[in-house]
Amino acid sequence: MTAAATPNQSVPEESAPDRPISERPVPRLGREFGKLWSASAISNIGDGVTAVAGPLLVASLTDDPALIAGAAFVQQLPWLLFSLPGGALVDRLDRRRVMIAVDLGRAVVLGTLACLALAGVVTVPTVYVAFFLLGVAETLADTAAVSVLPNIVPEQRLEQAYGWLQATFVVGNQFIAKPFGAYLFVVAVASPFGLNAVTFVVAALLLTALRWRPTPAEKPDAGRRADRSLAAEIAVGLRAMWESAVLRMLAVCLCLMNVVFCAAFAVFVLYCRQRLGLDEIGFGVLLTSSAVGGLLGAWLSPRLRRRFGTPALLRAGLIVEITTHTVLAATREPWLAGTIMALFGVHTMVWGALVMSLRARLVPDELRGRVNSVYSLLDLGGAAIGTLLGGILAAGTDSLTVPFWTAAVATTLLLLGFWRRLGATGRFDGTGPAFDGTGPAEATS
Repeated sequence: MTAAATPNQSVPEESAPDRPISERPVPRLGREFGKLWSASAISNIGDGVTAVAGPLLVASLTDDPALIAGAAFVQQLPWLLFSLPGGALVDRLDRRRVMIAVDLGRAVVLGTLACLALAGVVTVPTVYVAFFLLGVAETLADTAAVSVLPNIVPEQRLEQAYGWLQATFVVGNQFIAKPFGAYLFVVAVASPFGLNAVTFVVAALLLTALRWRPTPAEKPDAGRRADRSLAAEIAVGLRAMWESAVLRMLAVCLCLMNVVFCAAFAVFVLYCRQRLGLDEIGFGVLLTSSAVGGLLGAWLSPRLRRRFGTPALLRAGLIVEITTHTVLAATREPWLAGTIMALFGVHTMVWGALVMSLRARLVPDELRGRVNSVYSLLDLGGAAIGTLLGGILAAGTDSLTVPFWTAAVATTLLLLGFWRRLGATGRFDGTGPAFDGTGPAEATS
């Protein structure tokens, strides 16, 4: 298979995403996207509740920064261990069934954790086990969801669909769920986890109605893969990522960004409590400020890309990260911390939209699960390493600001190292010439 056969790799001029809507066909997103969007919306609310309640639960059991950071690390660790096999399985199996099974499994784990919290017998090791299992499930669910979207959405609407899902994540997972999760935790420790279990059950039921089946045209190597080992399929995904200079550069850059970012934010709950003087509700509100910025970033992203281009925005994003770490290291004012977190939220959403758009253009469907899994391995694996290092650094220096100062210096070095290479993304950002077919699909198909 050549790159020309890839559905989203070469975008004809008349359907280019950045042309005015009035000059191109406007098909509907369709009912199937509505089902996927509804499942994503309800589960995002539950996930956001757990995201804020989880650190609060661990902080209520221990004041050790390393143990608190460890709770986040064990949920990120599966991306290091199972990301690549998960991507190969997603390319082999029915992606809809994968998402349903994983959602039901996560409901069982969270329901059990809620019962233990209700009985007052939850411990730090128990939380670690639960979060590790949730992380394992996430490696499959997230890869399947990202990979299935181009199969159920018209090509002309692909970027709009990504935008809808991003905005839904911001509104549900961060804007609504974060303060709500903190409130639920104050009312009853078990309630946030019980609610999340229910949302996963509802999401699974919604996905049962999703109509999606892989077709021979979408899986051209299905016959050959019957005799191919899982390791061989993983190697295909690795090669596809490595042979695309743009995808390789972005994956490495994001991995390093996540190492330094998560090293700084590993003990953010303690930073908010001890340095900013915030209680549980204040912690949730501060996280919400990032969500407000993220919602604005989801709306601004296509407009900023048309105005400035992808290379300039990627470079500016690194400058925002440096500023964020510096301000948080220096300030004790909650309002200033909230302001910089809002700006950081804009940056993260713009970065995500730009990178996701590039991947949609460069990766063919039959490789999507595997390439996405390689990307996730470097992306979230870097987060896991950074979280672990951040907890150790905070505990070893007995300071909650040293990780932020360290992250500011490291991100500055990262910006200097990748400044010129980020310019290569301009060839494939959707505003210039279409992809010329020299990427991973041609090299590995």
